[in-house]
Amino acid sequence: QVQLVESGGGLVQPGGSLRLSCAASGSIFSIDYMGWYRQAPGKQREFVADITSGGSTSYADSVKGRFTISRDNAKNTVYLQMNSLKPEDTAVYYCRTRGRQRLGARFDAWGQGTQVTVSS
Repeated sequence: QVQLVESGGGLVQPGGSLRLSCAASGSIFSIDYMGWYRQAPGKQREFVADITSGGSTSYADSVKGRFTISRDNAKNTVYLQMNSLKPEDTAVYYCRTRGRQRLGARFDAWGQGTQVTVSS
């Protein structure tokens, strides 16, 4: 079993910043993918950013230049630094990790979600 615990969401004014964290724990041998997704009310879940074990990153066009994803492999933790936040960034943010468990089985786990609200 692999568990993900997210933190860092909240209410922020337009133009403000937040930093999300997601820590993975459990029977983990290796993690090769970590990413962030979000779901706004009435909309489908969408990709935000991801990072591979080698450090390669990719971003949705809507967040390029404003959001930065990073990871601490020693802590099995992924971060999302969000700057210049806009009201349209309001959503529940989910982290996702893929990798291999100690007994060899692969896993694809999602966090429980953390609410980000951008409003004045």
